Amino acid sequence: MTLTSDEIQAILREARHFPHPSAAAIEALNVVQRSHGWISDELLQEIAELLGMSPAELDSIATFYNLIYRRPVGRRVIHYCNSVSCWMLGAEDNRRHLSEKLGIAVGETTGNGEYTLLPIVCLGACDKAPVLMIGDETHFNVDPARLDDILGETGAP
Repeated sequence: MTLTSDEIQAILREARHFPHPSAAAIEALNVVQRSHGWISDELLQEIAELLGMSPAELDSIATFYNLIYRRPVGRRVIHYCNSVSCWMLGAEDNRRHLSEKLGIAVGETTGNGEYTLLPIVCLGACDKAPVLMIGDETHFNVDPARLDDILGETGAP
């Protein structure tokens, strides 16, 4: 994998908005992840060079954020909140249901590459728990029955 000229230009455009190019690290990672789906070591190295950072510095930023992926993931990533409020109101039932329905454990991707199931610490909607995200879409007050409807809308089995 290597950065395209469009990705390089997009990263440089983002970097111009900051006093130091490294301040655009998260935006740069997002630009590349939108194209490639995840950030490989090779891509991380190229992004770091563009931003004038060491790969280790950029990796520490990339691995801090739950929504930056340092390994391949499915086309749709399902993040289920496992914070206290969601856990108390059924997040574990939802996780179990997702695992059974999709045939994968937490951290795994379906055989067809469509879904990856990952925990996330708090999606900031504790008053609407349990909460989960599929891609960029957040779903509130989710239970296994509603989960079936949500997955049906995405074309899941």
